[in-house]
Amino acid sequence: MFSYVTLEDRIPGDHPLRGVRKLVDAVLAGMSKDFDGLYSQMGRPSIAPERLLRALLLQVFYSVRSERLLMEQLNYNLLFRWFVGLEIDDPVWNHAVFSKNRDRLLNQELAQTFFAHVKAQATGLMSDEHFTVDGTLIEAWAGQKSFRRKDDDEAGGGGGDFHGELRRNQTHASSTDPEARLYKKSAGQEAKLSYLGHTLVENRNGLIAAAMTTQADGRAERDAALLMLHELTREQSGRITAGADKAYDTRDFVNTVRELGVTPHVARRQNGAIDERTSRHTGYAISLSKRWLVEKPFGWLKQIGSLKKVKLRGLAKVDWLFVFSCAAFNLIRIPKLRARSA
Repeated sequence: MFSYVTLEDRIPGDHPLRGVRKLVDAVLAGMSKDFDGLYSQMGRPSIAPERLLRALLLQVFYSVRSERLLMEQLNYNLLFRWFVGLEIDDPVWNHAVFSKNRDRLLNQELAQTFFAHVKAQATGLMSDEHFTVDGTLIEAWAGQKSFRRKDDDEAGGGGGDFHGELRRNQTHASSTDPEARLYKKSAGQEAKLSYLGHTLVENRNGLIAAAMTTQADGRAERDAALLMLHELTREQSGRITAGADKAYDTRDFVNTVRELGVTPHVARRQNGAIDERTSRHTGYAISLSKRWLVEKPFGWLKQIGSLKKVKLRGLAKVDWLFVFSCAAFNLIRIPKLRARSA
């Protein structure tokens, strides 16, 4: 049988992925020089980085839980083939080859570069003065029974029986993912082996302006916020505001933020560092009313994306996946915001 209908004609004109694909085309065109160094001139040809990134975006958009299922979808799903750039009769990659190419080509630097190019596509949609910062718990791909004493040998690990034992990150580590840390976000919750994902969101439309991942500890959220705000102030010329919840209302954080030239619109807690010279202004109340915007990306990343329990191990891999998923969130939002403002 022969078909004279192309893949382009089979995709509805009003399909949401059409707007996303235009953005992705522009982003990947701007990254062509970064991709030139990724192509090997020796051995078997690898998967083109552009197609690799397109396929990974589909995995995030459609909550595909594994590379094996992603390759299965690419084999028969015409929409997926169209987005990636495969023709109907093009062969699909083996899932193991795809995973190896992903691990070899993608890293934290490339993820941040991709995120920066996506952010550049949101010009005119993002506030350049008012932001909100927060962190979220990312459950590591490691079980509780792997969290054993650091001085235990392989044979004497106790079989994972930790009942009645006081376990701390100083004395224990996961044999599955040594960089994960036992942590709980708030009192009364179960402590889990986790990482912390951090985002800086602008207050106009809730687009992500900066993202990073750290190991989980009590100071990581404030330290990551300072790093992201420092990078942001290098790009901005005027003074900006940064909203945050009560966990950020400490004297060290507030004083350092002010030294950076940022006005801290942090929710006040008893005996905290925020006083009337900040909270009496109208802008302070407006920033607090916009704090919910930072929770919207977290909900999307965990419900739609793959960050409720990450399936990669090690801080470097978790970081690139988190930053890449944040870029995917912006890619979904930008066409909708453009259509709304048109």
